[in-house]
Parts: sequence; C-alpha cells; structure tokens
Amino acid sequence: MLHTPRSRRGMVTSPHHLASEAGLRVLRDGGNAIEATVAMGAALAVVYPHMTSIGGDGFWLIAPAGQAPIAIDGCGGAAASASPDYYRKHGHDAVPWRGPMAANTVAGTVGGWGEALALSAELGGHMPLARILEDAIWSAENGFPVTLSQHELTADKCAELKDAPNFAKTFLVNGGAPKEASTMRLPALGETLRRIGRDGPRSFYDGALARDIAADLARCGSPVSAEDLSNYRAERRKPLSVPVSVGQLFNFPPPTQGLASLMILALFDRLGVKEGESFAHIHGLIESIKQAFMVRDRIVGDPSSMVEQAEAYLTPKMLDQLASKIDTQKALPWPRPSEAGDTVWMGAIDSNGLSVSFIQSIYFEYGSGCVLENSGFVWQNRGASFQLSGNGPRLIGPGRKPFHTLNPAMAFFNDGRRMVYGTMGGEGQPQTQAAVFSRYGFFGQGLQAAVTAPRWLLGKTWGENSVTLKLENRFDPALVSQMHAAGHDIEILPAFTSTMGHAGAIVRHPDGLFEGATDPRSDGAAMGY
Repeated sequence: MLHTPRSRRGMVTSPHHLASEAGLRVLRDGGNAIEATVAMGAALAVVYPHMTSIGGDGFWLIAPAGQAPIAIDGCGGAAASASPDYYRKHGHDAVPWRGPMAANTVAGTVGGWGEALALSAELGGHMPLARILEDAIWSAENGFPVTLSQHELTADKCAELKDAPNFAKTFLVNGGAPKEASTMRLPALGETLRRIGRDGPRSFYDGALARDIAADLARCGSPVSAEDLSNYRAERRKPLSVPVSVGQLFNFPPPTQGLASLMILALFDRLGVKEGESFAHIHGLIESIKQAFMVRDRIVGDPSSMVEQAEAYLTPKMLDQLASKIDTQKALPWPRPSEAGDTVWMGAIDSNGLSVSFIQSIYFEYGSGCVLENSGFVWQNRGASFQLSGNGPRLIGPGRKPFHTLNPAMAFFNDGRRMVYGTMGGEGQPQTQAAVFSRYGFFGQGLQAAVTAPRWLLGKTWGENSVTLKLENRFDPALVSQMHAAGHDIEILPAFTSTMGHAGAIVRHPDGLFEGATDPRSDGAAMGY
C-alpha cells in the first residue's frame, strides 16, 4: 500500500505505471484530480491499446470536497442507420462481435473528457488540454514498451482480429503479436491527440478532425456517420446510491451495471457476516451477486427504454426482500447469461478533496478491431451487446445506448473517509468491487491487501464459454471444500490471473492522509506526492 503524508497534493492510481506517472505529473504541475484523470485516460489509450481507446466510452463519478458526487455519462448511442432491419439486410441475425458492423455506436470517451474538464473549470481548474495530453502524445510518437498482457491478448485474439480493417498494420508485427518489451509507436494516434489538445474535445465530433474520423469510419464500413458524431453530447447525471452499515455507496446509473454493484454490497450487508475470508463471506457475496445479476439482466439497458427504474431496487424494502431469498448455506443453481469485456479503471483524489472514479472501455480487447486508417485508433464494439429482436431495453435502435459493464465506484464512510475504487473485467467488475470493498470497508483489511487477496469470478471469462465459479488457487483449500459442498461448480485458476480484473483504489482520510492500492495482476501503480 502507498501512503502519502498529510501535507501532500494528492494520489493517482491506474493499471499502467506510465499512465499513473502522467496523472502524477499533472498534479505536480498544479492540476486537479479531474485533469490528472484525463491525462491517465489519454495515456492508457496509447500504452494499453488492447484495453482502451479514444474510440470507446467512459463514465465518471466526480465528488467535489464536501459535496455529493456528479455522474458524467460519456456513452455514445447507436448510429442513426442501426436497426434490426439494417443488420438483416446485411445478412446478420445478431450483431457481430468484431468488424465494421460491430462498430455501430458513437465513441463518447472524448466527449466525456470535455464535460469533466468543463466541471473542472467550474471548480477552478485551468490546465490547458494540450498539457494534460502531453505524456500520451509523447508515448504515441516516441514509443512505449509492449506489456506482457498486450502480447498475450494480441496472440490469443489474433485470428479473429487480423482481418479487421487496418488492425494488422497497426498492432501486429510480421503478422503476429508484438513481443513483450518491444517498442510500439502509434504516430497517427499521437497526431490525433495533438489535434484534440489544440482544438478541444469537441473537435472529435465537429470540425476538421471529426470529418477525418467520419471518413475513416466510412472506409472501414462502420454505420457511424459524421451526423451521428455531430449529434453526440456527454451529459451530467445523478449517480445511484445506497446506504450500508459503514457509509454511503455510489455508482453509475443505467445503461451501466452500477445497479448490480450497489445491490451486491447492500444485500451482503444484510446477511450480518462477522468474519472476512470465511465461507459466510465468500459464499454470501456470491449469492448476493446472483440476486443482483438476475435483476440487472432483466431490467438494465438503454435508460430511455427501461420499463423498471433502477432506483426501485435500492429501496430498503426491496433489498430486504431479495436478501431473504439468499440461502446462507447452499448455492443457488447457476448459470445465467454473462458478459465479457475489456476496460480500464483509474482514480485520483487531490489535496482539496476532489475525488474522481473513472472507467474507460472499448468492450472486448481491441474493441471491434477496426482501426481508423488516418486517425490511428481502434473503435469500440460496445454495440455488440444490442439485440436484434424483442422490445426490451437492449434492442438496437437509432440513438439507443448499449448495455455497459462499466461502472465506476465511490464510497463516503461514516467516519469521514472517501474512497474511489473500481476495476476492469466485464462481468467481473461488480464482483471485484464487492471483494475489494467488503474486505476493506466491512472487515478492516488494509487497502492493498484487499486488492491483492485471492479473488473469484462467477460466469464467463473473456471469450470463453465456461460459466463456473472460478477461484484463484490461493484460496484456503478448506474454504474451497466448503464451497464445493454448498453446491458451487468450482474451477481453479492460476494465482494473480488477469481474468480477475485489474483493480485499484484510493482513500482520503479526514485528516488528509492518503492510501492507494493497485493490482499486482496489472502493470499499474499507485502514486502520490
């Protein structure tokens, strides 16, 4: 765990050390937590290109000191031409997972940066965007070392990605995955970031850069048009929130699965578990996950199309009712449908108490696989989560927002501590949030210990069909036996596997002390000064 003295300016954490360094440099140069987070998001779009891109979506929770959090929705909607008939005319009975037809939603990340920076300016932030993007641009133009995760995931997914427009010439070397520690340069992306820094985030959607992006999308075969880009706006929203015994939890509303993350911890809190790392702890969380996921999968999707409101499932009466369905000794039969995903979470808190929890994603590793030829970045495939039949909130349609696994988390403790936390990992995001928060918040583990401790994943991993309860092999064998006996279908995975996500957290104490943690499963770092 990283601690900083009470007189220091702040702390950042992200899943790549170069991105954390970019955020720390912004703080050192007088920037605030929002500006530092934009710097990290931009840097990650360069040095972690398999996990995120400016061609994806992003969601923010931002809490000024002494105030409730503000949510910023950086999620783009489906293209105006995207409809069930559009896909049927192109010979599809489902939205493809990869390729141009999967690149069917506007990328909202850069617009979300813009709205976050507008809020930053309202709070006194004044750092120029060109300075904020400086580290990202340098890495894109001068090169960065390929991580082991980039090498492994590129090799693993090469067969399904190599024929996507411009993917091979951008991210492959001699037709294969780049070697770990080799140098990769992304000069076209560097130039795009330089243009955004000069002309502002809105240039991604209107003006010369937007025209170039639209032309690149058209060459790829994406249905997203210049008009779709121009019509996009990020928006401020009210977060979801629920009380628990130790404080107040916050997360993002639909179209994200933030509802499930809050429900899990609120349901578990009602079970009255007294001991961490016990059967009651792990089994209780997993059974809470099942109850929350059943609600999520039934109601969550495009907010304007939802019949039931997420807030209805965070009332004491509803939570009590759902908690009463949990058998504390026996596993509920599973599986249910699962979601995959690749994402980055990052957080920052500055000396003024401004707290930021931000998550940025392209859905699958390398998203749609489509790289914009002249703009130099990959476009997301988040719209692959749309359905082509039925009439629920996940049915594709012009402007509709796709279901998102993304959900940034924040907690205000009763004793005055403020915590930002989150993870990548698709289906595993609410589960890892529950593991980290319950260990730290309910059972008093150290922050780094809570992130490092063995984790689980109920449901599918990236691109796999297995829906077992996966446990890292560091769990106590006696506990594993108890879980087996309770009816859990268990699969053992290696220690510190990235399948369990890349988590991180920062806590600011009322006296100004900072704590930070990063995941040993990632390439990240928590940094403060």
